Amino acid sequence: MHNIGVITDSHSGITQKQAEKLGIFVLPMPFYFDEKCYYEDVTLSREEFFEKLNSGRKAATSQPSLADVMKLWNEGLKQFEQIVYLPISSGLSGSCASAQAMAEDAPYKGRVFVVDNGRVSTPLHRAVLDALELVEEGYQAKEIKEILEQARDKMVIYVAVETLVHLKNGGRISPATAALGTVLNIKPVLKFDVGTLDTFKKCRGFANAKKAMIEAMRHDLETTFREWYEKGEVYLLAASSSSKEVTKQWVTEIEQAFPGMEVLCDDLSLGVSCHIGQGGLGIGCSCRPRRR
Repeated sequence: MHNIGVITDSHSGITQKQAEKLGIFVLPMPFYFDEKCYYEDVTLSREEFFEKLNSGRKAATSQPSLADVMKLWNEGLKQFEQIVYLPISSGLSGSCASAQAMAEDAPYKGRVFVVDNGRVSTPLHRAVLDALELVEEGYQAKEIKEILEQARDKMVIYVAVETLVHLKNGGRISPATAALGTVLNIKPVLKFDVGTLDTFKKCRGFANAKKAMIEAMRHDLETTFREWYEKGEVYLLAASSSSKEVTKQWVTEIEQAFPGMEVLCDDLSLGVSCHIGQGGLGIGCSCRPRRR
């Protein structure tokens, strides 16, 4: 039996195939179309998801059942003595708090350590990779949890939204604002920072939204994350709910703006895409957690 295993959920953008290669487990998150439950990357493909979403069918996210979480934890504990579990940020879902409570009871107490470091999408993917590195470096599960949580505020991500429909449906903007924004070709840029998602800037046209995100990222690297940036300890991140061709071009634009830096890019999870819609693009960064 190995010592420490890593489990996350599909809000990380890590697919089941990628999880198998990494040697981790990914909990598929549930969501609903017209009250029918689907599981990401298990019972519905990405293509089928957007086909349903674009047809006007109402989508809604949901927390995973405790039974599903327990089932995956039990499976992990058959292979590992301890588990580091990295779910979606507690600021975006109650599933993290539920997992934390469950980890305090038998048979999981002292064996499952739930990390709440305010991550979702590619920043959560990067945190999983950080956890795997810490395992290889010989840190114990409790130490890994503490190290990752101490790096909670050392990340940011910006997402430009192509359509206002889903922000309206989710109640983040009013129908009147959505209608006016559509007429004026307003493309909002959202900022995900320490577990919350807020509007960062409103731009005329998607090209200007992309420029605004790159400028914001450059400013963050030169100010907030300067110490890590100068040490070469910043990971550039990207996310997309757009086509493969558009996503590839976006990654190229990021690489040209920040030469010499590699970019980790994921598809936005279906749970996030329920709120963002198709055509969204994101850029962000995450700093290498400080070791003890």
